[in-house]
Amino acid sequence: MIVFRLIWESFRFAMDALKSNLTRTILSLLGVTVGIFAIIAVFTLVDSLEKNIKDSLTFLGSNVVRVDRFPFAAGGQDYPWWRYFRRPPGTYAEFTFLEERLKSAAAVTISANTRTTVKANSNSFEMANLDGVVFNHKDVYDVPIDQGRFFTEMEINAARNVAIIGVKIGDALFPGENPLGKSFKIKGLKFTVVGLFVEEGEGLFDTPSKDEALLVPYGAFTKLFYVGKNGREPIIAAKGMDDDPGLVMLENEMAGLLRAKRGLKPTTENNFALNKSEFIQDTVGSIFAVISIAGGVIGGFSILIGGFGIANIMFVSVKERTGIIGIQKSLGAKNYFILLQFLFEATVLSLIGGFAGLLIVYAATFVSLGNLEIILTFKNIVLGLVLSSAIGIISGIIPASLAAKMDPVVAIRM
Repeated sequence: MIVFRLIWESFRFAMDALKSNLTRTILSLLGVTVGIFAIIAVFTLVDSLEKNIKDSLTFLGSNVVRVDRFPFAAGGQDYPWWRYFRRPPGTYAEFTFLEERLKSAAAVTISANTRTTVKANSNSFEMANLDGVVFNHKDVYDVPIDQGRFFTEMEINAARNVAIIGVKIGDALFPGENPLGKSFKIKGLKFTVVGLFVEEGEGLFDTPSKDEALLVPYGAFTKLFYVGKNGREPIIAAKGMDDDPGLVMLENEMAGLLRAKRGLKPTTENNFALNKSEFIQDTVGSIFAVISIAGGVIGGFSILIGGFGIANIMFVSVKERTGIIGIQKSLGAKNYFILLQFLFEATVLSLIGGFAGLLIVYAATFVSLGNLEIILTFKNIVLGLVLSSAIGIISGIIPASLAAKMDPVVAIRM
């Protein structure tokens, strides 16, 4: 109880000192406010950019391995485009081969993609993102349906002319109407709407959006467009198991089965690439980690200036209250009480500046920056408060120590 009482007394002394010198207090906390604003604003902007970019890449799926001709990780001047270009694309036969034999995959799918124009009466929508999919597609990739349903296995096997469409397509083809059950045409072939995707809104980049997406059964897609070499290339993808970190088992098993299916000799290199969806997201994360460090260093200089301002004002405060310190010590105040008194003053001053900086950052999150959604995370709020407290303690420790070590007799005379 005595400890809590001493802490409360120290806090009260600190608040009284800050109130009695309001102008000086405001000028002192401005440095910390600017510093916290700078460093937290940088972290908030970087986190928001990273989140928006990763959200825009959700079409790649998570925990997924894709069969491609070109590897995600390749690049540079020595990139052998010509060699990868000559590789054969995946086939439906390879999909069924993998689907029947893969033991370390939760699900396997194949899809083919193109951009096309869809029409309904006098209305049309250009550049719809059309995908032909199989029944397991929903088990590999996220298919968020707001109204209606996904295709039945019978519809997929029979290559029925049914479709799931995005909100933008539905609004363009059937303005003011519910698209479910309505018909539209792709290249003159009539399709019936059985599902409507959840609205996503505008993304940060021009990446495939569910609002402009159009799903049809894989067989129906092949009736519209040629699939294979020199046509629309299908993509085979497999969803990994939860107990396969890094998808090592899935990747190794897929490579072995594909080599066997394609008849590759043991000494022949793979004529396919197995790409993990996490590679691009991890690359984005590593880039923004470097940007965060650079931003932290820049913001650190700003908050360091604020710390010097608090230290300077605390030295002045100690000098002004030397006589009071002497009286307190002569009446029995312990050294740690005097130390706590000035440390609390410095910390409270710094925290007020930190709160002000965080409020400015929070207000900035309401500013519109196009499609970029800025979010002040709880992590950054805690970081701002911890940094404020740390700057207050570091800036106030030397002045507080000098005050605590004063001789009461000498202090009273000054």
